[in-house]
Amino acid sequence: MHPAVPSLNPRRRTLLLGVLALSAATPTLAKKPQVVAVPIQVWKDPSCGCCKDWIAHLERNGFAATALDQGNSAARVRLGMPQKYGSCHTALVQGYVIEGHVPAADIQRLLKERPKALGLAVPSMPLGSPGMDGPVYGGRHHPYQVLLVQKDGSAQVFNSYS
Repeated sequence: MHPAVPSLNPRRRTLLLGVLALSAATPTLAKKPQVVAVPIQVWKDPSCGCCKDWIAHLERNGFAATALDQGNSAARVRLGMPQKYGSCHTALVQGYVIEGHVPAADIQRLLKERPKALGLAVPSMPLGSPGMDGPVYGGRHHPYQVLLVQKDGSAQVFNSYS
């Protein structure tokens, strides 16, 4: 003899079947690993628009920037980046110095490869580099190189853009 099973009224049964069907049809939402933005400090002039645009480029590409609006000359000297590689902003990320309009992809490569070096530099402010590529520049683009700067001040080409 079977124990008495209470029967569901037709409305409850339809609702229960609908919920079960919906849950079976909905893909399981697997938790995606959270990507933690890489912190980077940026020394820049408070009124520099291209610096702000470069920071926005970094933030779109996995970095969490802290802007220090006090200029970058003293930071560049303190961090050991030679003046000959100078630009309008200087940054520090995981022990590496980043000078100028270095593309985020090159910084990510630097952090992945971890070479023994001071950091990366894009001397001057070449048109078409991140931060120097907005509508105000009219789509103009100059070839430039990203340099891997050694602690002794020497450098070699890390990447080229044309």
